[in-house]
Amino acid sequence: MNTIYPERKRFSRPLAMLLSALLTVPLLSSCGGGGSQNAAPPPPVDDTVGRTVNNSAPGNQPEAKKGLSTGQKVAITLAGAAALYYLYNKRKNAQGNGPEGKYYLSKNGRVYYRDAQNRAHWVTPPAEGIQVPQSEAQQYRDFQGYNGRTTGRTLTDVAPQEAPAY
Repeated sequence: MNTIYPERKRFSRPLAMLLSALLTVPLLSSCGGGGSQNAAPPPPVDDTVGRTVNNSAPGNQPEAKKGLSTGQKVAITLAGAAALYYLYNKRKNAQGNGPEGKYYLSKNGRVYYRDAQNRAHWVTPPAEGIQVPQSEAQQYRDFQGYNGRTTGRTLTDVAPQEAPAY
């Protein structure tokens, strides 16, 4: 014959509820969206594979102004490493995240920016190159891609050694 003592019946239900609640705490705490401030950023995203990215907006293209001398109208085309270094130098002090925000130079010689989730996105220079006034282009003359040249320095030559590898 099975008899339940009144003292046990009175404590069994609250005890079962307490134990059930305690078992759900680890599950609920692992689903939280808040991360630690010291958490490592997510891995880089290479969303430029297989397509051309035009990082130069129409408003960023220099236009020859009427009345300027011939020497001031000359534009140099930067492609490859020269174009990436030009884009990096234009954005390295910008504010904010995303493609219009700050650009970084990694120690592996690539240029990237961070999105709102702190993911790195690699920057690819436009295939057609970037038209830059001769006065601005002179500092990139030693780099590959300066005015169609296939030889010269790469960004690994100027990459900081203390920067992250992505």
